[in-house]
Amino acid sequence: MLKPSEIKELTRLLGYSFRDPDLLGRAFLHASYVNEQGDPGLRDNERLEFLGDAVLDLAVSHLLMERFPDAPEGDLSRYRAMLVDEAGLRRIAIHLDLGRFLRLGKGEEQTNGREKPSILANTAEALIGALYLDAGFPAAFGIVRRLFPPLIDRVAARDVIRDFKSVLQEYTQRVYRALPEYQLLEESGPAHDRTFRVRLTLKDRVLAEGKGRSKKSAEQMAAREAFFCLKKD
Repeated sequence: MLKPSEIKELTRLLGYSFRDPDLLGRAFLHASYVNEQGDPGLRDNERLEFLGDAVLDLAVSHLLMERFPDAPEGDLSRYRAMLVDEAGLRRIAIHLDLGRFLRLGKGEEQTNGREKPSILANTAEALIGALYLDAGFPAAFGIVRRLFPPLIDRVAARDVIRDFKSVLQEYTQRVYRALPEYQLLEESGPAHDRTFRVRLTLKDRVLAEGKGRSKKSAEQMAAREAFFCLKKD
């Protein structure tokens, strides 16, 4: 499935040599490619993707507990959600240049499938799943420990969570084909110390409320809560 030169390059990028090269190759078999081959013995990477998702959750949770020893469970869960979402995994895939190893169907090739965030993120998960099957959790965890610190640094610096309104809007447009709506429910307190309460809805579903010293900060708080609410669904 993969050329010897591709296996050699992936070995260099990962710092790991697969005992089962076919397992490594399967991590890059997109369903569109398998469907076009008509070979009942050929399997796509979706089962590896499923497994890799679980391995990543455990590995990233471990790294976050090391990095944030005093953080409560709720914060750790939120950090993990940001790290292993489509955007985070896409960054990992781009760093490893996984797109060029993909086997795609003609339709996906013609629509720049190698650059699609969802395909890249799923491939990263499939690769971690393949690592786990080939060598167990310690080897997979070692790769995750090497790849994820830059993303964890961004979480630590709050670089990825300053503008939750933009993050939420991008997410809801991509997943739900809809924009969140904000409604001012209450404005209270003296003129020099106002408090604003905002409700956020998506497709007439109330997702969150937020409070703040300004309408903008209240909307940011509501967007933050709504984002993590949707990520749990």
